[in-house]
Amino acid sequence: MLLHLAVCHTVVVDKIKGIYNAASPDELALVEGAKSQGFEFIGRETDNVIVVKDPNGYQLRYKVLNVLEFNSTRKRMSLIVQNQQTGYIELYSKGADSIMEKLLKKGDPTHDAAVETTKAYIDDFSKEGLRTLMLTKKDISQREYDAWSARFE
Repeated sequence: MLLHLAVCHTVVVDKIKGIYNAASPDELALVEGAKSQGFEFIGRETDNVIVVKDPNGYQLRYKVLNVLEFNSTRKRMSLIVQNQQTGYIELYSKGADSIMEKLLKKGDPTHDAAVETTKAYIDDFSKEGLRTLMLTKKDISQREYDAWSARFE
């Protein structure tokens, strides 16, 4: 989860001041929260590779393939990256639980039980007046990514 927050965003690093700049205070808080727990967003390299330092000091790299910005219709932000450690294409999303839950795969009893437990926590947090956010990740095959990206050419 913390790695997810350190990767899935549009925050930039002000190299001169050594601080993060973000379009929203929420996004800034999530990246700073991940950093405080050991997953530090280092920045973006010139070839659009996100660099994150993990709690063990290893630098992890993720090549950004696509950014699907947050908007009021989607109510989520998504990032498609190629994990430079594994070569896998990964989709990271974060957004409103009411939208994200509808997009989750159903039919696996273990997975469905975990979703129900998570939803119960989210409902409890919401009743307390806390803002909630759901994070999801999906591995995407090269064929699936190619078919998706061809729709936008």
